[in-house]
Amino acid sequence: MNDIALLDATAQADLVRRKQVKPIELVDAAIERIERLNPALNAVVTPMYDEARKAASGPLPDGPFTGVPFLLKDLLAEYAGVRMTEGSSFLSDHVSDHDTELVARYKRAGLIILGKTNAPELDLLPTTEPHLFGPTRNPWNTGRTPGGSSGGSAAAVAAGIVPMAHGGDGGGSIRIPASCCGLFGLKPTRARNPLGPEVGDLLNGLVAEHALTRSVRDSAAMLDATAGPEVGAPCHAPPPSRPYLQEVGAKPGRLRIAFTSSPLLGTYVHPDCAEAVERTAKLLENLGHDVEEASPDFNGEEFAKAFLVMVAGEAWVDIEEGEAVVGRTAKPEDFEASTWLFALFGKRYSSAEFALAMRRLRAAGRQVG
Repeated sequence: MNDIALLDATAQADLVRRKQVKPIELVDAAIERIERLNPALNAVVTPMYDEARKAASGPLPDGPFTGVPFLLKDLLAEYAGVRMTEGSSFLSDHVSDHDTELVARYKRAGLIILGKTNAPELDLLPTTEPHLFGPTRNPWNTGRTPGGSSGGSAAAVAAGIVPMAHGGDGGGSIRIPASCCGLFGLKPTRARNPLGPEVGDLLNGLVAEHALTRSVRDSAAMLDATAGPEVGAPCHAPPPSRPYLQEVGAKPGRLRIAFTSSPLLGTYVHPDCAEAVERTAKLLENLGHDVEEASPDFNGEEFAKAFLVMVAGEAWVDIEEGEAVVGRTAKPEDFEASTWLFALFGKRYSSAEFALAMRRLRAAGRQVG
């Protein structure tokens, strides 16, 4: 089972399909790895062992990942009968009464959900250190962060607990932990995966959910399983011309590629990161693609302020919605100081300032395009 744990989800599903391993065996082995590795990592904060064993023992849907163990990030992914805290003490007793559409699609894909992973409070930070559960640690070096906000999922996948896990991304929350933990992390375009049923849009379309994986083909096959429109969504992404899995290994033709190793907002980039970008650009050029150094020209300070206005406004709304869930008024001591201060910024801004922020963010998007 230790050798099987090193396989990606596609390979594990193939073993189940050929009856060389049973789903309950994969689940029990993954639970053993959680029990053995999680004390040092603090990646899994809500175990769902009973639910997982029950699912593995019964009839499973015939999907691309039938019988494969999986973890949900403790944010956005509602699972009926299981708590969802969003990394906040204020919501520590909240139990979901339904599945979100994405979770329903995970189940239809045959995945067996073992538990929920650590995330920062209200998903606001690029690290994973909520006061409620404490910090998650990077399995490559437990003195370092796995990044965030999907840091618990990233640590679990990098440690070999599961072959892939759910994540969400608004400002890097899949991509940052993928970078920190040596994984593949794709942020799909807006509306590619469902956010419903409650949520149609978050952060002006910037929030997208998908997965952290150890292989590109797993990410592609997962997107094939979960992508598609949902009832009531404000928009939907244009359908792909063929399944994403068919793109893996396919010849792309000659591509036009722009790159930059300079920060768009004028901040610091670690030399290792800049070198990796430039090395990749050189490789792509050697493969025959048209590569040039270029970046959009927009006001980084204006962009940063617009992003702050939008995220801070959403933070205050998150707290107000949390009050409706919990049934009482939130106080400053209910939240981490940085979360509460951030939300106060959001409450302070006017609707006109929010509208201006949206225009500036959309203008930046046009320039990038």
